[in-house]
Amino acid sequence: MACVVVPAVQAVAVSAAARVAKKNPSAFSKNPFLKRLGWLSGLLWGGSALLIFEHVWHGEIVPFFPFLTAAENPEETAEMLHEMATSGTAMALLCTAVWVAMVLISDAIIKRGTQAPPAAN
Repeated sequence: MACVVVPAVQAVAVSAAARVAKKNPSAFSKNPFLKRLGWLSGLLWGGSALLIFEHVWHGEIVPFFPFLTAAENPEETAEMLHEMATSGTAMALLCTAVWVAMVLISDAIIKRGTQAPPAAN
């Protein structure tokens, strides 16, 4: 129901951090993770947009207050908070883990490409 909230909040925080990193590139140029915060931001925003579309499609998000249909009664609110804590956190962590793998692999490829080729005999 509201699992999208966790990755969306993380997307906002990462986007803010990416803007700070862009304003001061010399301080962050040596750290491959800070240089590629835009990738994580894109993953989180894209995933959040897809989840929002899916929740609107199923009628779980509506265009009027309280916006989340699960927030209309206390029983469903408890279920919604549990879903945010479990599914939402798991999705945010999975996106972050995929991003870490992407950064490590791309950094290894870049380093391999900058090494001098072996001398021919």
